[in-house]
Amino acid sequence: MSPTVAEHGILLSLLGGGFVAAFLHAALPTHWLPFVLVGRAQGWDLTRTLVAVAAAAFAHIISTAVVGGLIVAAGLALDQWVAGLMPHLSAALLLLFGAFYLIRAAARRPVAADGPAMDLAEPGVSHAAAFWGLVAMLAISPGEVLLPIYMSSAQEGLGVLALLTLVFLAGTLLGMGVFTALARAGASLLRLERWARYEGAILGLALIGLGLLILTHQH
Repeated sequence: MSPTVAEHGILLSLLGGGFVAAFLHAALPTHWLPFVLVGRAQGWDLTRTLVAVAAAAFAHIISTAVVGGLIVAAGLALDQWVAGLMPHLSAALLLLFGAFYLIRAAARRPVAADGPAMDLAEPGVSHAAAFWGLVAMLAISPGEVLLPIYMSSAQEGLGVLALLTLVFLAGTLLGMGVFTALARAGASLLRLERWARYEGAILGLALIGLGLLILTHQH
C-alpha cells in the first residue's frame, strides 16, 4: 500500500527536524572552534581547513550511524516483547536531551570579555597528524542527540534510516562549514561563542519539539 499524504508529512517533519538538530548540534563550538584554532596554528588556508571539517563531519556521522544502527537492530530484535516502545523511548530521550540543553544553557556563565588571547604557537605537529587528530576527535564521539531520532524511525525501514543519515550529514556539514568559514573570514569569535550559548537553548527547544511531534503521531 502506498504511503498516505499524512505519512509523507510525518516523514518530511522527521527529516526536517533531523536536519535542524544536526545543524544546531554542529554549531556547538566543539564542532568548529578546534578546526579554526588548529588551522591557524598549522597555517592552513580556508580550503585545507574545510577539507578537514568535511572529513571530520563524515567520520562523525558514520560513527553516529553505526551506533544508531546497532540501537535500532537491538530494538527490532526485541520488538515482539516491546512492540511500540521504541518510538516512546526515543521521544522520551529527545525530551530529556532537550531539557538538558535548556538547563545547561540557563546555567552557563557569561564569557569574559577579557579572556585569553586566541593566538597559538607555531605548529608543533605535522600537518597529517593535525588533520587526522581533528578527524579522530569527532569520529570517536557519535552525535548523542541524533541517536533518538534513529530510534524513532526503527520501524520505517532501511530507506528512511539512510535518508536520515544523509540529512544528518548535510546538516552537520553545513553547520560546521558555515561557522568555521565565518570565524576564518574574521567574524568575532567572542560573538560566535555568545551566540553558541543561545544555540544551546535553541537546540534544546528543537529537540523537545521533535520529541513532542513523535509522541503526537503515535497511535
